[in-house]
Amino acid sequence: MSGWLTDAGLSRSAIGFFGSVFTVYAINFMWAPLVDRVKLPLLHTWLGQRRSWIFFCQSIVLICTFGIAQFDPAKSLMFTSLLALCIATASSTQDIAIDAYRIDSFSTSDPHRLPQASAMAVIGWWTGYSLPGYLAFINADEIGWNGVYLGMCIIVALLMLFTVLVKEPLTNRDALQQQAEARHAAYLGTKSPMVAWLTVTVAEPFLDFFRRNGVRVAVTLLLFVFLFKIGEAFLGRMSITFYREVGFSNDQIGYYSKLIGWGATVAFTLIGSAFNVRFGLVKGLILGGIAMSASNLMFAWIASTGPDEQLFLATIIVDNFTSAFATVAFVSFLTVLTGQAFSATQYALLASLGNLGRTTLASFSGSLADYLNSWPLFFILTAVMVTPSLLMLVSLRAYFAKILKHNQDSKDNTP
Repeated sequence: MSGWLTDAGLSRSAIGFFGSVFTVYAINFMWAPLVDRVKLPLLHTWLGQRRSWIFFCQSIVLICTFGIAQFDPAKSLMFTSLLALCIATASSTQDIAIDAYRIDSFSTSDPHRLPQASAMAVIGWWTGYSLPGYLAFINADEIGWNGVYLGMCIIVALLMLFTVLVKEPLTNRDALQQQAEARHAAYLGTKSPMVAWLTVTVAEPFLDFFRRNGVRVAVTLLLFVFLFKIGEAFLGRMSITFYREVGFSNDQIGYYSKLIGWGATVAFTLIGSAFNVRFGLVKGLILGGIAMSASNLMFAWIASTGPDEQLFLATIIVDNFTSAFATVAFVSFLTVLTGQAFSATQYALLASLGNLGRTTLASFSGSLADYLNSWPLFFILTAVMVTPSLLMLVSLRAYFAKILKHNQDSKDNTP
């Protein structure tokens, strides 16, 4: 969509603010309890709790993507924005269900498997982002952006088929939620199952998170999650616009940023998972954060030299290496912090905070670029944005080691 809007002649500020429709990624924790608790009619019986929500959200994405393919965003920006908002809402809800599916499939009591499971999630996300993105950019000039979106509809339909074919994970989630309902009913002194269900659905996932971590540590964890990827978010929102303005063609963007970037991400994600298994998640986060920040400086180099393909290739490889490395550790970190009974809600709370910078604050990335009027300075600023989160992470190292040990002890004591 950023490429389409750029080709349509919209300003950088307009493109940046258009992305604000994806603010729903930052607030999807507000309806995440529904993914944990509501059983969709018919679909739940057929697919189970997690897959039914995934399939339902994919259906909405398919319909709205087809709708966008019928319009020109430059002439129907409001309607296009509305469809994009529907896609973002369904997609962010699908993310909740997919993350919960992964957490239900891989227990947090086995930290050595978490980086590998997280790597598969990252590879899947980047495959969906980069491979169809490559096809989009190399065909945009020939078939038009409307034709590209029709092609995306075919891809979504294929993904819906895979949702039907995979198996639903087995958990004791229902039993844990029933125990929570009994506690709430006793505490509130009510015999109404609806009241107990409602209070557990709305309040218990958040109460459980603060109860397990303590208020001070919980707030520090939330601030770290919020700040860790802001620099990457600002860069990502403006990257396509930057490539076009500096002089790269749609074909070059598709080949280097999407296809090469996808291959590099897949390879480096596997390497990153192996590193995190060997050295631990905290070290992986610290090193990944520093490397991810430093890689932003290569974009400032491109801004100073112009559209050099060799430098573009080197930048894409380095950027995808550092981003994949940090993301595997970050996803594993979030997974460890979730509980079993409300995995969808608690992971969504953490992930949405991480998305807040990407979706909300990064909406001002275009305005910042316009204000600075200097791409090199813009990318330098994105490089230093990670510093506060790394300081918080260092302060949490001992606590995080305690969590991992507790989870491992719980596994060892399970009959």
